[in-house]
Amino acid sequence: MDEILVEELRGGLVECRYAGHICGVDESGIRYRTGNPHHMTYLRSAAKPIQAIPAFRHGIAQKYPFTEKELAIMTASHRAEPFHVAAVESMLEKTGLSEEDLVCHATYPLNAAAHRDLVAQGKQESRLYHNCSGKHVGILSYCKSRGYSLSGYDDPNHPAQQEIVQTLAMLSDYPAERIHIGIDGCGFPVFAIPLQHLALAYLKLACPDRIHDSATRAAVEEITRLMNRHPEMVAGTGMICSTLLSDDNIVAKGGAKGVYCFGLRKERLAFALKVMDGSEEKWPLIVASILEQIGYERTSTIDRLYELYPKILRNGSGTEVGENRAVFQLQHA
Repeated sequence: MDEILVEELRGGLVECRYAGHICGVDESGIRYRTGNPHHMTYLRSAAKPIQAIPAFRHGIAQKYPFTEKELAIMTASHRAEPFHVAAVESMLEKTGLSEEDLVCHATYPLNAAAHRDLVAQGKQESRLYHNCSGKHVGILSYCKSRGYSLSGYDDPNHPAQQEIVQTLAMLSDYPAERIHIGIDGCGFPVFAIPLQHLALAYLKLACPDRIHDSATRAAVEEITRLMNRHPEMVAGTGMICSTLLSDDNIVAKGGAKGVYCFGLRKERLAFALKVMDGSEEKWPLIVASILEQIGYERTSTIDRLYELYPKILRNGSGTEVGENRAVFQLQHA
């Protein structure tokens, strides 16, 4: 059964409730739970650091003269701020690829200011503005370096996609043949696995010494180092992923429809959560509450999450009208 994670109150009355599931794992297995830790969950864009592994394992950083920021955007759900778009454009130029090679659809930036500026300039929608464009260019670059067909690179049977599935199976300890595959919003295969296995994958991202394969371990070390060094490339201004990744103890990535994952290096602990109505706005509040409940030492990270999403609810005039509160309690498994 879904558990209530957050309540939104107005004038002392509960106006909205947000339900879902949380699973926290350490090296011995499930350590914390709220709701169903076995809930079958699509990773959506929380898969992106994992989807980048085959390219890094093959030495993509040595195949092309990508900057660190360009490599980092391969893991991104970016907001198409100017520096994001510049990175993707540079990657296309360095690889000889074109916008038309990307299967993701043309759109305007998710960042409101960038969107307004482009409309004011009379600019049209572009595939480069898609929040998954960095991932697409990264995997196309990998395909080109391996001699794989660029056509159909989004097909689940394409060799690059098969390598991604096998990598996810390795990190999550979940059999590849049991991974449920659908189609994501950007046209790529999207994978569903139980929440506890998703948390385990993020434990290995945060603690790559748990990965037995040396090439995969080295790739994960490089990917996560870049995510922490360039957190703004992974999401953007004022976004939870960039906020959490600015803490070098955390590896974090969210996905559409309410899924969020993060791993803690020092604590050797990782969490995966799913908000069942698919909303994302309560993520900072939920993650902050998790960190508080486990006694996370870097309280400045928790403070930054509350700056992103304050507990106090205000109307458009700035008047206090209610509050947001996390109501779940992590259960020790």
